[in-house]
Amino acid sequence: MTSFFRSIGRFEIGRIEEVVEPLATPERWFGPFDRAVFEAELAHCPANAYDWKTGQLMASIHSWLLRVDGKVILIDTCCGNGKNRPGWPGFHQLNYPYLERLHAAGVSPEDVDIVLCTHLHVDHVGWNTRQEGGRWVPTFPNARYLVARQELETMLARIARPETHPIERMTWNDSVLPIEEAGLLELTASSCVVLPGLRLEPAHGHTPGHVAIHLESRGERAVFSGDALHFPVQVPLWHWPAIVDKDPAQGIATRRELLENCAETGAWLLPAHFSAPHGVKISRRDDSFAIIC
Repeated sequence: MTSFFRSIGRFEIGRIEEVVEPLATPERWFGPFDRAVFEAELAHCPANAYDWKTGQLMASIHSWLLRVDGKVILIDTCCGNGKNRPGWPGFHQLNYPYLERLHAAGVSPEDVDIVLCTHLHVDHVGWNTRQEGGRWVPTFPNARYLVARQELETMLARIARPETHPIERMTWNDSVLPIEEAGLLELTASSCVVLPGLRLEPAHGHTPGHVAIHLESRGERAVFSGDALHFPVQVPLWHWPAIVDKDPAQGIATRRELLENCAETGAWLLPAHFSAPHGVKISRRDDSFAIIC
């Protein structure tokens, strides 16, 4: 699926879908959790934000595709095919037509100039590589893969600890290390300009080195917020701690900052996992925020 195609200033924006599926129950995602408040706010969210049959929040796993001035940029690269993630069935040995969907958008892997990773979790780096001849090689051989130095250093520190989940080491070995070995990995500051109109800014909380990608062109704006927010209901419930955030308090502060920015500037909010319509605009609502489109 390549829905959400639109122009924002000089940039053409598209979405390359890997999968849309129920991800988690809200009781497991938020702490503390209030069912009555949750359902009241859910009523103001897009209809498919929640799967009432399974009682789970819906998530899309997708990349954002940007084209500007002859350059092709991918933001986050989903889970990838054929990756060994035992015990995590949603990520294990997948076989999705991601590259076919990229081709349908008019882009071959060789066309990609820049890959931006908001962070290095398993569902954001998978298509960095693909199997070829029994080994993992860069999927986008002509691209620069940009990662915030703080995020990479955090990952290296974590995989050095014996108590770290083995899937984090697997992710490093099959989806990040091959990029480094190919000489395609570029470390950046958490705040830097990628190219005119596109910059990285810190958005810490979900991980210590997580970044958001800010687009500004011809008076229009967008924020690619990665995993600062996973679900539409987190717009009004931005102040609820997310259990998946390494630093929940910082995650709350980051959500508020990003939502304030979008409400004040009219920027599109383009997270990594919102279900349809995938990208939204934000308004203030009393002391909170609301989705307006």
